[in-house]
Amino acid sequence: MKNNMKVINIYTDGACSGNQNENNIGGWGTTLEYGEHKRELYGGEKNTTNNRMEMTALLESLKALKKGDFIINIFSDSSYLIDCFTKKWYIKWQMNGWVTSSKTPVENKDLWEELLEEINKHKNIHFYRVKGHLNIDNSSQMNKWYEKFKSWNGSHFSMEEFIYITKMNIVADALANKGMDQLRGKTF
Repeated sequence: MKNNMKVINIYTDGACSGNQNENNIGGWGTTLEYGEHKRELYGGEKNTTNNRMEMTALLESLKALKKGDFIINIFSDSSYLIDCFTKKWYIKWQMNGWVTSSKTPVENKDLWEELLEEINKHKNIHFYRVKGHLNIDNSSQMNKWYEKFKSWNGSHFSMEEFIYITKMNIVADALANKGMDQLRGKTF
């Protein structure tokens, strides 16, 4: 039986200049990819954190999807974001009243709840961790990180796919920086 489900790849990144400081600027960026079609989104917030921006990038991506039966592949360099879903941290958090195993309140509960609501609208979502800020021209570095990528995500990605995913992560990073620049008042 042929699988006719549409595949959407989502590449996300978040950034924060002055992370954890009282006055800072954060940005998020994402590219949604369906076949040859791409849609780029970005934005920013003042007085935020890097983790919030990573989460916002994914949230805005999912909100941008139209209803439909998709296979969704999410690529992010945020281990915080990816591990929450691949290791299912959110299940224990919800069972424990949004308290961590160390008995502290879960940070960013508001965004986790929104993300879970959006994710639950889809039946077929896969999360993949990537290494951010790689130099794709450094072949020894790329070979090393390809092996690490496979250890995180399985060996079903080719080196060519890994390089493409890395390039798309670089694009998402540039979009996040564009979101911060917009808040700083820089023109493009």
